[in-house]
Amino acid sequence: MGNRLTKIVTRTGDDGSTGLANGTRLDKSSARINALGDVDELNSHIGVLIADTLNAEDRAFLLAVQQDLFDLGSELAVPGNTYLRADACGDLECYVAQQHVYLPPLREFILPGGSRPAALAQVCRTVARRAERSLVAVQRADGDLSAASLQYLNRLSDVFFVLARRINQHMGVADPLWRGVKK
Repeated sequence: MGNRLTKIVTRTGDDGSTGLANGTRLDKSSARINALGDVDELNSHIGVLIADTLNAEDRAFLLAVQQDLFDLGSELAVPGNTYLRADACGDLECYVAQQHVYLPPLREFILPGGSRPAALAQVCRTVARRAERSLVAVQRADGDLSAASLQYLNRLSDVFFVLARRINQHMGVADPLWRGVKK
């Protein structure tokens, strides 16, 4: 990293613009900057979840996800480059498959919650969905994102859904069920 962050307050963004890693300046309301912010926010929520009560396996897995999200952010910050590992989506799919076998089948929709860490995982799920929508907007506007980056966020939201259910299961807390539409 060297001296890349020697000066934190730069004042270069006071005009409503920000710089990409390749030196390009963009308006802070651009699709690419929104996507960068959504990926960064997701990573921060994952950090909160990691800081909560998790087993060592889930903690290690989520730390690897945080690394992947920084790689994804690099793709957004340096348009036209691919940094996300080729097997990153496969890792997510394996995690979902491994964890899902322990869960009872769903017969009703579940509400976010049950336990605090499960609720945090559900927040991560919804922020991952928003980040995915933001990446789609960048892809539609610029066309320079890898297909793997879009797939990654789609799979990641599945990870957090399954993780939330597994956390509740480990804690002996029932998933809260949606009662359905009252007529």
